[in-house]
Amino acid sequence: MTGSSDTNIFDLAPIAMWIEDFSGVTTQFDRWRAEGVVDIRAYLREDLTRVAACSSRIRVLQVNRRTLDLFEARDLDHLSANLSKVFRDEMLDSHVNELAELWEGKTEFSSSAVNYTLSGRRLDIQLRGSVLPGYENTLGRLLLTTEDVTAREEARRNELANRRYAEGIFEHSPVSLWVEDFSRIKLLLEDVRHRGIVDFRVFTDVHPEFVRQCMSEIRVIDINQATLDLFCAPDRNTLLQRLGDIFRNEMEKHFKEQLIELWNGNLLHHREVVNYALDGSERHVLLQFSVLPGHEGDWSLVQVALTDITARKKAEAYLEYLGKHDVLTKLHNRAFYMDELNRLERKSLRPVSAIVIDLDGLKAANDQLGHDAGDALLRRLGEVLNGAVSQPNHAARIGGDEFAILMPGADRLAAATMVETINELLKINNQFYSNAPLSISLGVSTSDTGESMEALVKRADLSMYEQKRARYATKESRDAQYAKAASERGGAASAA
Repeated sequence: MTGSSDTNIFDLAPIAMWIEDFSGVTTQFDRWRAEGVVDIRAYLREDLTRVAACSSRIRVLQVNRRTLDLFEARDLDHLSANLSKVFRDEMLDSHVNELAELWEGKTEFSSSAVNYTLSGRRLDIQLRGSVLPGYENTLGRLLLTTEDVTAREEARRNELANRRYAEGIFEHSPVSLWVEDFSRIKLLLEDVRHRGIVDFRVFTDVHPEFVRQCMSEIRVIDINQATLDLFCAPDRNTLLQRLGDIFRNEMEKHFKEQLIELWNGNLLHHREVVNYALDGSERHVLLQFSVLPGHEGDWSLVQVALTDITARKKAEAYLEYLGKHDVLTKLHNRAFYMDELNRLERKSLRPVSAIVIDLDGLKAANDQLGHDAGDALLRRLGEVLNGAVSQPNHAARIGGDEFAILMPGADRLAAATMVETINELLKINNQFYSNAPLSISLGVSTSDTGESMEALVKRADLSMYEQKRARYATKESRDAQYAKAASERGGAASAA
């Protein structure tokens, strides 16, 4: 580089260029070879001060204006005096590869490295070096270029950080997330539309096999950890191999509704569905479906989010149960009983039979033995009635010791059979609790033509009270006889 034209080209080049003397590095290499060093990479990485020792033997002979501007130096002397600020930290590690290639006799090398400006600003550079002709043995002249690629590398780092951020959100989301490919389903829907189908709901009603075909065309791209946890799957492969165990029973009906949403152009929709964990337990989930932005044209990337609402559904079911049932006896409560009476009143189904039951001795049990004893009697009667009554019939606790059974469509014979069943179960129950036998009064009636439900129940209630009065009358008569007999025995004993 002696000509003025070459000098001008060097100085005016738009990329930072250096002319350096590596002959001191050659001397150091010769010393290490004499000491028996063979694997230069391992030798340098073993102790990075050896890299620094090589770097200190490099002399910068010339730099161009772009180099001074890039590294914020006034001139060559200013730059040379502060090279330790330029080449530091990560630079030593990347410098190993450059030295190793020179050690191996190569005359050209390139690498990515990090330098720093004199003010401390980080620079990502693409370094390229070439031994100038005639200096292959001494390495007395090397031309190096340092291209500033900071913007490109920063963009790459940002892209990597954003990807890791997105992957982290996906993987650690508390909601089950699925990334799926629906492109084949879109093609199937388009084919149906091209065949002139207008009412897609009717089409899927007539062709349920089309819904199943669409389900089989879903391709699962990725799932997160919350998905494995939700469905009790040990790993991703196990879950994907057993999708049929997860999406079954009612799922085909729900998926059909999803297809109808997509047919109507709704690329974002949600609904409650039931899935199953791999252990067979139910999972009530809120399914949220969305075609990801940029994929509206082919549906090749969609996200399905499943929020576990099993606990909420159980709570709702329990609240609904409490609204219709008596907690102590597990029978229906009075509110349900009144609703059922009103429903039967509106219906034309006849005949209807009603059975009204009163638990005898509840007040005495509460007064003499405490309410726990009374509650035990109520629970036992609840067990008897739950064992005897099944749909479409309903048994309810309608008062403290009052119970009723409504039997839609049941004639007198069916009602009599029910009474017989209750009495048989009552006997069995009393065998287990012989020290506290259950006793009930029971009235039964079957509707007459045109009779209201209110009148029907009133007749059954009157019948129950007649039985109760008859039972108490019999008991009082029996007690009087016992008292009289005891009195007579007492008088005879006194006369004797």
